[in-house]
This record gives sequence, structure tokens and C-alpha cells, in this order.
Amino acid sequence: MKHLPSERHTLSIIVDNEAGVLARIVGLFSARGYNIESLTVADVSADHDVSRITVVTSGPPPVIDQIMAQLERLVPVHRVIDLTEHGPHVEREMALVKVAGSGDKRVEALRLADIFRARPVDTSTTSFVFEVSGSTEKVNQFIALMREVGLVEVARTGVVAIARGPEAV
Repeated sequence: MKHLPSERHTLSIIVDNEAGVLARIVGLFSARGYNIESLTVADVSADHDVSRITVVTSGPPPVIDQIMAQLERLVPVHRVIDLTEHGPHVEREMALVKVAGSGDKRVEALRLADIFRARPVDTSTTSFVFEVSGSTEKVNQFIALMREVGLVEVARTGVVAIARGPEAV
């Protein structure tokens, strides 16, 4: 069997909002050796009964199909949507980026933040914390540039994603 190329997929998993569900989802991935590149979870219903888990993972198409089939068999899972295969969707990530520096480094950090539409959410005479959001690539690029001017620390949310259009998936 020839080696198939790995593809990045964003999965949206609608689950019961109850204790242990996230552990079962993550356990499915770890037990089979599948990597999770990004993971976010949030309550998405008015009555707090349902959560959306967004998982970014990679693998050849048969592995992605196997992941989806195994997720769909879990009892607390209502629906699994491969947003990558479903069609147009919006993905965003947010990061808090702490940068320290003075003089020209400080001015350059502010200039780069302006270009990336990152906003300072905390500032002192020796550091900034910037909030930047957008595609994973944009966040990665901003962080890489901040390394050159005094990056101290990064905290990231992980990817959130939703299908485009007027209907729910």
C-alpha cells in the first residue's frame, strides 16, 4: 500500500455538555495515536445542554474517515462535521502575545502590531501584551515577527470554526 499524504482537517463535534465527554473524545484520539493540533470546547446552547468541540487534526483521508466514524459511535456525540470537506467555513484563532523591550524594539513592536491589527490589552514601561486574532497562519506570522523584537510569552486559544452560509450544519 502506498503512503498517502497527510491532510489537515477541522472537525466540529456537537456533544452533550456533561462531565467526562471531553476526556472520552481526547481518549479516542490518544488510544489510536492520532494527533490533535488544536482543541477548543464551549457550551453553545441556551439551556447549556450542548457543547461544540472543534478539533484540528491531520492524517491521510482513510484515517480522517476512521476518526469521524469512531467519533460518531460515541454515545454523547450528536453530530460530527468535517468542516474541511463540508465546504466554505471560517476559522479563527486568538493569541495573547507578551513582548518586552525598550527604545527602537518597543517602537517596532507597536508598528508590527498595528500592521497585524493586534491591539495592546496591557502595557507597562517595559512590556506589552497584544491580542491578535485571525487565521492560524496570521497568528503564527505575528508571533514569529515578535520573536525578533522581544517575545516573552504566548497564550493561544486554538482554532474555532463555523460553516459559512445561513444554515446551521
